[in-house]
Amino acid sequence: MKTALDPRHQKRQKLIEDLFKIEFHKQAVNSQTKEILEKKDFIDKKIAKAAPQYPIDKINKIDLAILRLAFFELLIEKKEPPKVIVDEAIELAKEYGGSTSPSFVNGALATLKLYK
Repeated sequence: MKTALDPRHQKRQKLIEDLFKIEFHKQAVNSQTKEILEKKDFIDKKIAKAAPQYPIDKINKIDLAILRLAFFELLIEKKEPPKVIVDEAIELAKEYGGSTSPSFVNGALATLKLYK
């Protein structure tokens, strides 16, 4: 069971915060955030395929940050089992997003499996 003090969870929280902030203003970011941003076009295309009814510019910015991190971890980094990444993304959506965020993130990540 993960806790709020789990270092992996805290690392993901920081990445989500950085990805969210960068949408509004330029700032210095850590190396992993920079790596995600370098792959943003690729990741955003995958998100667009997974959630075609929601254009990228219309997705809630925090949900988009969570999806970008999850898609990066699932498609590029591949260090954790997919179930762990999906569960963590849903937890982050519960923590940071709105009432519909967890189901939206879960649905987008479930659809991703069809488009690999």
